Amino acid sequence: MRYSEMNLSAEILKAVEAMGFTEPTEVQEKAIPPMLEGHDLVAKAPTGTGKTCAFGIPLLMGLEPEKDVLQALILAPTRELAQQIAQDLKDLARFMPWVRIACLYGGQPIRRQFAQLNKKPHIVVATPGRLLDHVQRKSVRLNDVTRIVLDEADEMLDMGFYKDVTKILDSLKNRKQMGMFSATMSRPVMDISWLYQRDPVEIVVEPVKESAPNITQYALPTTGWQKLDDVADIITQNDYDRVMIFCNTKYTTEMLARQLIERKGLDAECLHGDLAQKARNKIMADFKEGRLRILVSTDVAARGIDVDDVDAVINYDVPTSNEYYTHRIGRTGRAKKAGEAYILFLEEERRRMEEMLRRTGNKATFAHFDEQRKFVKETSSTER
Repeated sequence: MRYSEMNLSAEILKAVEAMGFTEPTEVQEKAIPPMLEGHDLVAKAPTGTGKTCAFGIPLLMGLEPEKDVLQALILAPTRELAQQIAQDLKDLARFMPWVRIACLYGGQPIRRQFAQLNKKPHIVVATPGRLLDHVQRKSVRLNDVTRIVLDEADEMLDMGFYKDVTKILDSLKNRKQMGMFSATMSRPVMDISWLYQRDPVEIVVEPVKESAPNITQYALPTTGWQKLDDVADIITQNDYDRVMIFCNTKYTTEMLARQLIERKGLDAECLHGDLAQKARNKIMADFKEGRLRILVSTDVAARGIDVDDVDAVINYDVPTSNEYYTHRIGRTGRAKKAGEAYILFLEEERRRMEEMLRRTGNKATFAHFDEQRKFVKETSSTER
């Protein structure tokens, strides 16, 4: 099936095409039709299967443009996931200029969020605690919200947000639809479904074991000043022909590509959303045809890249979401070839990194560089 066969609006079809997508993933194919019909839905699907589009497309298509009120809520367990969802929704709504989306999470000055809310968003993506903070301050009104989605519901409830979530759900007096997306069907998830959903459509997407890529993963502790040396040594000591390096920001991609060229003498280019299409096309063609050895990219810019023989993926930054990690490492180990993936992490990122690997069903061997800058594989791994 293709998106063009799914009864989607012209604006959404243009957006998914611009994002580099042509065919819906399994969770999208199963979730979008019942959500467009207004059904409640509970979906068990692994991280990295395209869940954001699965609920984002129906939410956007169900908005009423003539109403300048908050109409839909998306709850996420972490600010990183909330930010990712909000950005993905903005990408999906790029040809719907009237749509306004706000993102609310802790750790950001609340006054900055007041400015977003003063613009009367149609959709709010939020962590539960910060949303309730705004509700108490009366900067968010839930009276007109008709639809809500809980993303990574198991993680959210595991983190202790059960009471916050039920308080929010109890406040939605005009709720017409509720979607829940979760990697596991834990008891708290089932309790919330039983209490708040009405005859939900249930869908299950299983990990595809037989087509799982052949990837050996390494986790490498590092420091800010060591990172460049670590990346360069990983590439040169293994004599990789084609490498993708992922960074979290446009600035970091530009800085790293420049340093690899100027300080390490390596052949690198950066790819990010602000590049002109002509420049992007040239970089992509050079990488695909073997004229470019190292591609440094953001997650969003890498969408639509289809290169089978990437020798290694290096996570220069710990990704901001579990789903991004799955997408990143899936760039190597394709077409029945072996691939290697590295994740560099600072000590303060260790717990986040280990939790991300656990939740995505991945295991990495710890490794380090010794005093002679030789790559040493340790006997321990992230799977304890």
